[in-house]
Amino acid sequence: MVKTIHIALVGNPNSGKSSLFNVLTGLNQKVGNFPGVTVDKKVGACQLSDSLNASIIDLPGTYSLYPRREDEWVAYRVLMQQDKDVVPPEMVVLIADASNLKRNLLFASQIIDLKIPVVVGLTMMDIARHKGIQIDVAELERELGVPVIPINPRKNKGIQALKKAIEQTALELYKAPVRDFINNESLAPAAIGSVKELIPHLSDYKAIHYLINHESFSLNGGLQEKIESIEQVNNFNHTKTQAEEILQRYQRIGAILKQSVSEPSPLKKTLFTEKLDNVFLHRRWGYLILLVVMFLLFQSIFWLADYPMTLIDVGFAELNHWLGKQLPASWLTNLFVNGIMVGVSSVLVFVPQIMMLFGLITILEDTGYMARISFLTDKLMRKSGLNGKSVMPMISGFACAVPAIMSARNIENKKERLLTILVTPLMSCSARLPVYSILIGLAIPKKMFFGFLGLQGLVMMGLYLLGPLASLLVSYVARWFIKSKEKSFFILELPVYRAPRWKNVLVTMVNKAKVFVFDAGKIIMVITIILWALSSYGPPKKTEPIKAHFNEQIRLESDSTRKAELGRLRDAELLQHSYAGILGQTIEPAIRSLGYDWKIGIALIASFAAREAFVGTMAIIYSVEGGKDADQRTVMKKMSTAVRPDGTKAYTTATGISLMIFYAFAMQCMSTLAIVKRETRSWKWPLIQLFYMTGLAYIVSFIAYQLLK
Repeated sequence: MVKTIHIALVGNPNSGKSSLFNVLTGLNQKVGNFPGVTVDKKVGACQLSDSLNASIIDLPGTYSLYPRREDEWVAYRVLMQQDKDVVPPEMVVLIADASNLKRNLLFASQIIDLKIPVVVGLTMMDIARHKGIQIDVAELERELGVPVIPINPRKNKGIQALKKAIEQTALELYKAPVRDFINNESLAPAAIGSVKELIPHLSDYKAIHYLINHESFSLNGGLQEKIESIEQVNNFNHTKTQAEEILQRYQRIGAILKQSVSEPSPLKKTLFTEKLDNVFLHRRWGYLILLVVMFLLFQSIFWLADYPMTLIDVGFAELNHWLGKQLPASWLTNLFVNGIMVGVSSVLVFVPQIMMLFGLITILEDTGYMARISFLTDKLMRKSGLNGKSVMPMISGFACAVPAIMSARNIENKKERLLTILVTPLMSCSARLPVYSILIGLAIPKKMFFGFLGLQGLVMMGLYLLGPLASLLVSYVARWFIKSKEKSFFILELPVYRAPRWKNVLVTMVNKAKVFVFDAGKIIMVITIILWALSSYGPPKKTEPIKAHFNEQIRLESDSTRKAELGRLRDAELLQHSYAGILGQTIEPAIRSLGYDWKIGIALIASFAAREAFVGTMAIIYSVEGGKDADQRTVMKKMSTAVRPDGTKAYTTATGISLMIFYAFAMQCMSTLAIVKRETRSWKWPLIQLFYMTGLAYIVSFIAYQLLK
């Protein structure tokens, strides 16, 4: 008969836990949410042997059994057997990073003292060896009193040995150590004894946690009152007990490491890291270096992506022109050339810039500099109601606001987490990059200062800096309306500087390009086809007389140049009276003071589904308006030659800057609003976001246009 055991997979964040979960369970896993919270719940099945199967729950990464974040509370309740929606684990597989063993053993020692059978999987052994760290695994196993198995989930090494150890532990060949890792009873002997009289099956260490966190446990009212009474009678001090426990654990861990681990003097590497940090984290030069790094990042996007973008843009313009000549004249050809092909080109033309942006950000993360950015900005963040941990979601927001908002779960303080969620969409995500690129090309001249500072790069950097500056201002104001007495702390482990993993950079660039093409591209394609239809057709009562009038004039005209001019006038008149034209002209009075005409108004409406739709929308509008003559021109050329009814340029410097500012601030992403609703479990905050961001965009764009026009 096949038996199934329930296993909890735990460990510090970034210890290789998720990689092991994927290796053990393969495709036999389900992902959902823990009830009532926005924390991923991953459960998978694994066959350990012919007679033993395992149901494995992958708990959120945590550093200790003293939770602060929402995801740490989830893991804590499961381990304390206080989650009614999860089957209590019969065993724990704990993943420990061999290259950072001291920190990982703290959590391991706490789990061991809960008296749940434990198997330790030792990951990152290759990194430990690279650092010169040698671990006597057998000695470490003796000191801990539990099985310790070196594994490498990415290379599928040690997995069979781990499964064997789990099976032997399930068969009770390995048992939980009789002695505690530290003398837990000495921390509060009277109080612990009283709790164990109430609940006899508890270990000494588990009794301590009942004293500290019983209010968060599912206990009946009478038991809650009795434990509270024990606390008061014995003057039980939570903070003092916790501090003394951690101190004792680290003392024991230090003794174990002396017996089982040998490592070279870290002086050389420490000195190298410290020398670099003396420069990069300098109280004045550090911020200047940060600005230089950000400028180089955004300037490089123009330098490196210019040629492939031009090649793609011109290539599609020529292809569309050729297709327009080869295919028979029909509505289907018009849809394919001026709808589908224009939509495809408006997606692919920005792939080089998307790849460059993510590649450069990955390099900053891999080298360890991204963590320094968090450290540098903590002081500034605190003045506006945030903290240094808010920086990582905000930086992630430069890529996409959806995963960035989800990563704010790591912020323990609820008020700071909410403020971070509210301001993160102000960061200029990758969806804004195509809009910025085309508008900068239209409105900002290619000037160079001192031979290397490009004006377009400076404007791009300015647009990206607008997000952080606006977020600090908004957070400073919002913190007075969101009340909380909860205190926060910023503790950050700075990684050593290292060379970037170029394979990782390349893989990230390719993956992000795929996401942009297949996810954002789908939205853009759907919107462009809808817009083609709305732009190509209108109420027959209005469009039929226009067609009849111009077609008759074209028939009677003998001059070919004049015929082409009449054709362009006909297409422009038909666009103005199309369904899209009517919609744009309806909102034009509200946006005229921002410098926008009705054609830009159509793009603004389309962009509220997805910002990327701006370029595709403008391409469709000018393709429909220009007819066949527009096929051989790029989107940039079509927009640069666009004029208003009075003959003035449609895209002046004032209009371009106003439009860039509008897109920098406006909430134009339905996916972001949906994820904010999910994270806050209320429609209140996404609606506040929608109104404050759109209002801010309108006011600042209005001021910019009125000053510059």
